[in-house]
Amino acid sequence: MKDYRSCSLWLDGLPGELKPRPALPGATDVDVAIVGGGLTGLWTAYYLKKADPKLRVCVLEKEIAGFGGSGRNGGWCSPFFAAYKSQMAKEHGRDAAIRQQRAMYETVDEVGRVAAEEGIDARYHKGGCMTLACNPVQLARIREDVEDEREWGAGEEDAQFLTAPEARARINAVDVLGAAFTPHCAAVDPARLTRGLADAVERLEVPVYELTTALAIAPGRVETSSGTVKADVIVRCLEGYTPSIPGYERHLIPIYSLMIATEPLPSEFWDEYRWSNYETFTDGRHLIIYVMRTEDDRIAMGGRGAPYHFGSTVQDDHDRDPHVFGILHESLKALFPAIGDARITHTWGGPLGAPRDWFTSVGLDRETGLAWCGGYVGDGVSTTNLGGRTLADLITGAESELTTLPWVNHRSKLWEPEPLRWLGVNLTLKSMEWADKEETRTGRPSKVSAIVGKLIGR
Repeated sequence: MKDYRSCSLWLDGLPGELKPRPALPGATDVDVAIVGGGLTGLWTAYYLKKADPKLRVCVLEKEIAGFGGSGRNGGWCSPFFAAYKSQMAKEHGRDAAIRQQRAMYETVDEVGRVAAEEGIDARYHKGGCMTLACNPVQLARIREDVEDEREWGAGEEDAQFLTAPEARARINAVDVLGAAFTPHCAAVDPARLTRGLADAVERLEVPVYELTTALAIAPGRVETSSGTVKADVIVRCLEGYTPSIPGYERHLIPIYSLMIATEPLPSEFWDEYRWSNYETFTDGRHLIIYVMRTEDDRIAMGGRGAPYHFGSTVQDDHDRDPHVFGILHESLKALFPAIGDARITHTWGGPLGAPRDWFTSVGLDRETGLAWCGGYVGDGVSTTNLGGRTLADLITGAESELTTLPWVNHRSKLWEPEPLRWLGVNLTLKSMEWADKEETRTGRPSKVSAIVGKLIGR
């Protein structure tokens, strides 16, 4: 049996035996077949059965629930949505873009509500999220970002600019000149959330078939390694693994994000850095980092920078890159010098899904019965919940505010064929790295960063 615990800190920390559920026993008929046993698929099954207990629903998962991004991510249940508000407003109007953001705020609380109601020990701590400014260029950019949020209807209760003393009162990291803060973010243990949700779904009499590989998806059926599943509606929610399905090779690309975690740190460390409310944080650099404090007093830190692999391949050996792990460790020590020689106990990674225009989407084609949700670009812990609720309304035909949000039935362009895809994505990643170095060297905003927006269609 595969060593699933080695896939992340979160999976390694699960209590009890991490044993796969039984595979699909053979060909079957259901009303709704969900392909993918991560958070998207499980939330969809959960809300579908809550809406209509008579629906026959099944979840199909190649490995175990939480094997992919749902069990490996950075633990941020955040209000962040991948698409720019200006993108949404251009297609659907200003009010629609604001409603999408408000729905994201509400979703953070909904995840906590369901976890509490279902007895899921997700280690949910709603301490908010900070974006630290660690140099003057970042400070100016972060201040502009807060002003921009204000222009899109955010109030003081949604987005704040913190002065250096105010920011350091929350997280006393090195060289913090100020920060943006939103209270609409929670730190969670994503594997506990996912596995707990799978248990909740089973209590609703939805079978979760693990070790069942989807080989092909077509209207009315899913071909699997264990037989054909016939269904009126088929929901595709494979995120970074989407290219593994024939016909979907260019819908989403897998971008690798890698993480490290320290051993539990002593109380003196936390006292020195004043990090007591489980705030998540990033900073103003272009090549994204994301950091959280775990309930057992570790720091878990992730970041981009690993290359995109030719042909959108997803392989176990892509999950680890010593060079990226080293950069993350050095960045962590620069932020918190008192970390000293604390051990890095876990290193891991995995693919996230990115659409061509960075515009996350959810939808249902009523003619074919094919539905989907994904392309979170790393912001999926919360957005999966919004997607599950939206899919439940779309599939059952319920009229709701959710089904009128601007991400519903959005269609992104396909990614370019290779080798253009490989060249473009890796140039984008390098551009972000160059932009950060340029800003550090010159003290001025990088012109290189403008390349990134053009490459991803913004």
